[in-house]
Amino acid sequence: MSQRIEDGLETATLGGGCFWCIEAVFDELKGVKQVESGYSGGAVPNPDYHQVCTGRTGHAEVVQIQFDPQVVSFRDILQVFFTVHDPTTLNRQGGDAGTQYRSVIFCHSPEQQAAAGQVVQELEAQKLWGSPIVTQIVPFEKFYLAEDYHQEYFRLNGRQPYCQMVVAPKVAKFRKLYRDRLKA
Repeated sequence: MSQRIEDGLETATLGGGCFWCIEAVFDELKGVKQVESGYSGGAVPNPDYHQVCTGRTGHAEVVQIQFDPQVVSFRDILQVFFTVHDPTTLNRQGGDAGTQYRSVIFCHSPEQQAAAGQVVQELEAQKLWGSPIVTQIVPFEKFYLAEDYHQEYFRLNGRQPYCQMVVAPKVAKFRKLYRDRLKA
C-alpha cells in the first residue's frame, strides 16, 4: 500500500529537472491536493538552495505531491511526469546540468517501486525516445522543503524570462495533452 496521510491522500516525490517546472504542471492536475518544491536523495541534512546548486549535497530538486488516489493514480502521476521532462538525459534538463537536476522517482512503498518499474518498462517498449530512460527509481528517505520563494514560483513569477522560456512551454504541453484532467 502506498504511503497514506491522514485524509486518505498519497504521496509521490519526483525529480525531473528544475522543480519550478514540475510543480507548475502538477498544480493543475485534477486529484492533486498539494505540491511542494524541495530537495531529496542526498546526504546533507536541511540543505539550502545554494548548497544543492553546487551538486555536492547529493540532493535532487524535487516536488512532493499529495494526491487523491480515488481521482488520480500513482501510474497517472508518472505518465504526466514522463511527458513533461526528458527522462533520457543523465543529470540534465535543458540548460540545467548537474546531479541536482536528475530524473528520479523516490518511492514511498514497494507498490510505488513496482509501478514505477512497470511504467518505465512500458515506455521503453514504446521507444518514444531515441535513447534509453535513465530515470532513477529509488526508495524515499527524506524530503526537505525548499525556501518559501521557490514555492508556487511559476504562478507568482510567470513573466520572469526563465518562466516564459522554460516553464511556460512545459505547462502548455501538459494542458494540451491532459485537457480532460485539468482542475476546474
